[in-house]
Amino acid sequence: MPELPEVETVRAGLAPYVEGARIQKVTLNRKDLRFPFGPDFVSELEGQTILRAARRAKYLLFPLSSGKTLLSHLGMTGSYRFVEFTYKDPSRYYEPPPGEKHDHVIFDLHHPALGNLHLIYADARRFGFMELFAHEEDSPYLKGLGPEPFGNAFNPAQLAARLKGRKSPIKAMLLDQRVVAGIGNIYASEALHRAHIRPDCPSGALVDKPGRLDDLVFGVREVLAEAVEAGGSTLKDFRNAEGGSGYFQHHFAVYDREGEPCPTPLCTGTIHRIVQAGRSSFFCPVCQKGA
Repeated sequence: MPELPEVETVRAGLAPYVEGARIQKVTLNRKDLRFPFGPDFVSELEGQTILRAARRAKYLLFPLSSGKTLLSHLGMTGSYRFVEFTYKDPSRYYEPPPGEKHDHVIFDLHHPALGNLHLIYADARRFGFMELFAHEEDSPYLKGLGPEPFGNAFNPAQLAARLKGRKSPIKAMLLDQRVVAGIGNIYASEALHRAHIRPDCPSGALVDKPGRLDDLVFGVREVLAEAVEAGGSTLKDFRNAEGGSGYFQHHFAVYDREGEPCPTPLCTGTIHRIVQAGRSSFFCPVCQKGA
């Protein structure tokens, strides 16, 4: 499932083409994705101008001129693409040809500088979804989310307050979107390796250890920043707005590298895998320690 770097990559790819564009028409090729579309979904979108392309945690957000916001979650296989970047004739009105059965939503846009564009949302597994809301607190998906990893609100003091007295493994806490927003399985493993913390270390045990949470906050920010720079990670299905793949998977230190040497300089360890809450965690038992 796309994590923060992948969603940020999609947002950055869409922004130049959708910001300022008017939604002329919305075509739904089915009545639902993971959840049914709202009864007024099409009528509340058509005629509106997209003010910005934004992101919160793992969600894409498109504030509209009406005051409402379109929220989009990519699920596991969701992707956006423009017809104009795929077909040779940019003036050709898009009609899904045979075989493109996973193109579920088509947005006909008019951009003041770029003209007419056709944006398609495709999703083979249909785990993605879309909703419209007027205020952030109206969306159950955004309510209660923790701070963004790149924001000032994510810091060692804030993290200590959330972890104090907690016995849950630190990796589970990083995956808890109420603690910090946008981190998933891949980047939690990578950040913990950079901070030299075992994924099964009890969270509360880190609070009173000088520098441990500083290392973790730095590790989270560093690995996410590098992943965004690389366009995210493509393991199976992730594609950016131009249909391309991310490259950060070529820089994984521990994720999916069980049995390989630890890349930490002078470390003699070998990457291990354990299962936590049904998910694989990868770490080096030599250079990653408990509290």
